[in-house]
Amino acid sequence: MTRTLDVDYLVVGAGAMGMGFTDALVDHSDARVAIVDRRHGAGGHWLEDYPFVRLHQASTFYGVASTVLGGQVQEQGPEAGLHVRASQPEIVDYYARALERLRATGRVEVLTGCDVVGRTVVSRISGRTWEVPSSCRVVNAHYLSPSIPAESSAPFSVADDARVVTVNDVVRLEEAPSQYVVVGSGKTATDACVWLLGQGVDPDAICWVRPREPWMLDRALIQPDPAVYLGVAATTFEEATASASLDEMFLRLEDAGVMLRIDRSITPTMAKTPTLGVWELDLLRSIQDVVRHGHLRHVERGRLEMADGTTVRVADDAVVVHCAAEGLKNPPLVPAWRPEDITIQPVRAGFPCFGAAVTGYVEATRHDDAEKNRLCPPSRFGNSLVQWADMNVRGARATMVLAGEPDIAAWANTVAINPARVPPAYAASEELGRVRERLAASTGPGLEALTRLMATG
Repeated sequence: MTRTLDVDYLVVGAGAMGMGFTDALVDHSDARVAIVDRRHGAGGHWLEDYPFVRLHQASTFYGVASTVLGGQVQEQGPEAGLHVRASQPEIVDYYARALERLRATGRVEVLTGCDVVGRTVVSRISGRTWEVPSSCRVVNAHYLSPSIPAESSAPFSVADDARVVTVNDVVRLEEAPSQYVVVGSGKTATDACVWLLGQGVDPDAICWVRPREPWMLDRALIQPDPAVYLGVAATTFEEATASASLDEMFLRLEDAGVMLRIDRSITPTMAKTPTLGVWELDLLRSIQDVVRHGHLRHVERGRLEMADGTTVRVADDAVVVHCAAEGLKNPPLVPAWRPEDITIQPVRAGFPCFGAAVTGYVEATRHDDAEKNRLCPPSRFGNSLVQWADMNVRGARATMVLAGEPDIAAWANTVAINPARVPPAYAASEELGRVRERLAASTGPGLEALTRLMATG
């Protein structure tokens, strides 16, 4: 049977973006919403991710606006004093509970295991269909859905006699090989290396195929403390103003303790900038067998064929660990509000959960699409140094626009996923006052400098 959904919005995607948008929309309006996802529940890629994955940032910055994820400070271990980072099971449980809270409003219908085909929702499980009314606004919450190894074919060919596993399956090996070959330059690859070393694998038993060198942020500075976090923004603008190139700016940020790189003899070209603990950096630097011949093209038993034509010998029983999925996507920026849909994208630099929440809040409280687009100009995820600079310019300008709206500014200051919020307990802090003065003085010149540096590449 087919029935017509009685909803105002169809949110396609129950990952971080879809859940963040719906939570804020429902909290600030009487809208009726249907959330549709092809997976079996809420949480997006976290439902399929590798079992030892954690958020790379403080949990407080992740999730939906109405409910804090984490909030505690670690009391022991290598990150004692920093905010907790949720594990995969904790994140999945958080989103399951968030989904139940939305259902409990009586205004949210959840259709999992479903695809959207035109204006029809089709269940993959039962074949049942739902028609979407013409008055219903479609929300594209999967425009930036990340690609992960568990759901992506390896971007290299594999001979029948080679042993290749995804990062998910490395925990299920029944016999230890003499060598692991980790393929990838991003957070997944660094997680895999850290996990293997933590399991007692000798650093010399790991070969790391690293096509690009990445810049990363020191996790100790990306914390829910406004004096610390806003200090990073001030330092970034100050160093940009003093730099003649983007490379120089990143090197200055490294000297200032903001940026990290694994190999100090090579200037990175990759700037997705996940956070990294200094203790993790020390472990990663213990791996000396690093292959830098571009991307891996083909794997055979005992050898790797690289994009530049180089052949690299590895152990005959080597296990190649596929960590080379695209990860965060970087498609063209589009207006969030268009006639055909609402496309959720980051609004400030990074922190997609806050971008989704502020988009939901603006949809609930504003009525003109042109005004909504003015308030929420899309930003991007960084990849190259130029894109990272562009992300920060766009994000800073959007933050200033949002700060000019009294109701948005007041709401945002109550929301834990807003990294720039200043809780009442911090308002009178002398340290925060000094950081705010630095930020006020450096923002204008810093934005001009970043724009200039982008033009020079």
